[in-house]
Amino acid sequence: MSKPRVQKERTGLVLSNKCSKTITVVVERLVKHSIYKKFIRQSTKFMVHDERSQAKEGDKVRIVETRPLSRHKRWRLQEILEQAK
Repeated sequence: MSKPRVQKERTGLVLSNKCSKTITVVVERLVKHSIYKKFIRQSTKFMVHDERSQAKEGDKVRIVETRPLSRHKRWRLQEILEQAK
């Protein structure tokens, strides 16, 4: 029996919504340095599918992993957690 696949989820900020049906989301995380034991803030950009083009720059969003939708898009928008001011 194979295990059921768990979808990965990330929370981040929308950097850009200039493409149609695509947004760029930056996800920040804290990583502990192996030698100095200091926490370092690292960020990763994701191309995210936004079917209704509802997310705006500065919104806080939740994204989930999905099948490859294009060359760079492997994530889709699940919900907008917080609107930009």
